[in-house]
Amino acid sequence: MLLIAKAALGLAATLVVGAAYTFHEGVIRVDVDENKIGGSHVHFWVPAIVVGVGMHVAPRHALKNAAREARDVLPALHVGAKELRNYPDAVLAEVSTPDKHVRIATEHGKLRVDVDGSDGTVHLTVPLETIQDVTARMEELNGGV
Repeated sequence: MLLIAKAALGLAATLVVGAAYTFHEGVIRVDVDENKIGGSHVHFWVPAIVVGVGMHVAPRHALKNAAREARDVLPALHVGAKELRNYPDAVLAEVSTPDKHVRIATEHGKLRVDVDGSDGTVHLTVPLETIQDVTARMEELNGGV
C-alpha cells in the first residue's frame, strides 16, 4: 500500500512540474465570434511554449523562407517586443467608428488585440516574451540582422 502511495505522489508531482513548465511562458489566447446565424465561434488557449517547440520541429527551409520574407520588420518587432515589456499596461492604439472598435494594448506582459464589429469579434492575447523569442529565432535564421 505504501508503495502505491509513493508512486501516486511521484506521478502527481511529475504532473504538477510538467504543467508548471508548460505554462511558465504564459498562454496564447484566441477568441473569434461571428455575429450571424450559424456563425463560427472559435475559442482556444495554447501554452506559449508550443510556439518555441514548433519552431524547432518545423522544416528549416520553411522557417528560412518566412524569415527572409520578414527580414525588413524583424529588428523592429524584436526591439518592440523587448521594450514593450517595460510598459506592462499601455494602450498602443485605439480606433473607434460607429460600427467597429479596435484596441491594441499591453497588459501584464502580453500583447492584446481586441476587434469588435457588427459582424463579429476577435480577441487575441500573446505573451511579449513569445514574440521576442520568435523574432530572435527568425533573426538567427537570417544569419543575424
